[in-house]
Amino acid sequence: MTATLHHLDADAILAAATEAERAARLAEVHKLELLSAWAAAHSTDPTQGPDGRVARRVGNVLRRVGGEGTPGVQDFCLGEIALARGAGVTATSNLLADVLDLEHRLPLTWAVTRRGECEPWVARRVARLSRHLPAANVHVVDAAVSRMIATEGIGRVLEVASAKVIEADTELHEERCEAERRRRYVGLGRTDEHGLRTLIARLEAGDAAAVDAIIHRVGEILAPRHPEAHPDELRAIAFGWLARPTELLALLLEHTEPEPDVQADLGPDVDVDGPDEPPAPSRARAYAFPADLLDALRDLDLSRLAPRAVLHVHLHEAVLNGAAGVARIEGFGPVTLTQLAELLRRFDVKVQPVKDLSSRVRYTAYEHPETLRDQVHLVTGGDYWPYATSTSRHVDMDHPTPYDHGDEGRDPPPDQTGAHNSGPLGRRHHRWKTHAGYQSRQCGEGRYVWLTPHGLGFLVDHTGTHRLHPEHARMIFEAPPGVDIYLA
Repeated sequence: MTATLHHLDADAILAAATEAERAARLAEVHKLELLSAWAAAHSTDPTQGPDGRVARRVGNVLRRVGGEGTPGVQDFCLGEIALARGAGVTATSNLLADVLDLEHRLPLTWAVTRRGECEPWVARRVARLSRHLPAANVHVVDAAVSRMIATEGIGRVLEVASAKVIEADTELHEERCEAERRRRYVGLGRTDEHGLRTLIARLEAGDAAAVDAIIHRVGEILAPRHPEAHPDELRAIAFGWLARPTELLALLLEHTEPEPDVQADLGPDVDVDGPDEPPAPSRARAYAFPADLLDALRDLDLSRLAPRAVLHVHLHEAVLNGAAGVARIEGFGPVTLTQLAELLRRFDVKVQPVKDLSSRVRYTAYEHPETLRDQVHLVTGGDYWPYATSTSRHVDMDHPTPYDHGDEGRDPPPDQTGAHNSGPLGRRHHRWKTHAGYQSRQCGEGRYVWLTPHGLGFLVDHTGTHRLHPEHARMIFEAPPGVDIYLA
């Protein structure tokens, strides 16, 4: 087979790769369907009938492995099918639960999966995410996911699925969140032979982010004292300072530009050296903190010591008018309004003006101003490479139509940078576009057409990634500048 493949040209290999991927998906679907057929053949209740008492006594009862509304399956049948698959019973039961959920609770998503248009494991993940929902509510998830699972990136599909799970039964979600809060913990491992211990914590997302931010800030301050420390080691050193709150406060005060009256309040004799310096009698220790200095610190406005962050929250306008809904926080994911309020309640919040995404400002410079970067990100939602999953803002800003820098005696043409010719790309994708023969062109707000080196065409827009006939893609590339082309 390998020798045969070596004789294929590039176009044939690309076509074969597409077909192989679809065949693999259909093969996975076939495995799911076989499990479903096995379950259907063992769906009668063994406790009903002449041998019912024996079946009940030995435990061969109907088990519902899937969500509400899925049929039961005889407990004893799971072992044999697991052996036939060469897999464990738990893994087989989980797979069976997924396919039963897809068939009976998520039929629209299952129909897309059976056609080989999406990754079956993604559909299975959605089934698991929604398994706890009542049968009457799960259609909210099915309708949303079935519309996008074949065209959107996997990360975006799962994010929407998570949001729809919350929307389908907000009260149930709140109950589950409260139950999970009861499982918060901080644990210590054993001290190893090097005198080190592992500390593990499960916190609310907002608290974890705040701890991470303060560790990052303390690490910045301590970096000159530990020039040989690698970043992870430096963060561990910074984390240790959390155990010494008074010294930590002094460290932060020392590295904050105070107002003149604040400096006076601290007094001329305050020693705020860190713990790595030789001890001094006037040092502020957690167990011996001067009362007069403590009183002075209590009177200070320490709000400027808190880490500052920009939080991007997306809400539908109907939510602002009192309707039920779900908020999406970049970097956190979908949350309820109650969770959003809980996240923000400890902080002073400054609401920034809503950006006007209809702005058509253009620039001659190569660089993208921050206002433009924000606008493009809000329109695209992340990396505009076909099937990309990243929604991060930490990406390169690309000119789909390459920027013309001019040359000697000729300035760069004006208005090359703007919402009309900008798209976010991850560093690897940006490098491929620049150096590997990929072409892209923006053909409307948030709409991009791609051609690969061997002529595969794609359209990327707010609905996901769609294959284009190469001739259609080339037609868009050859259209006059400034013309937006929309394909049905």
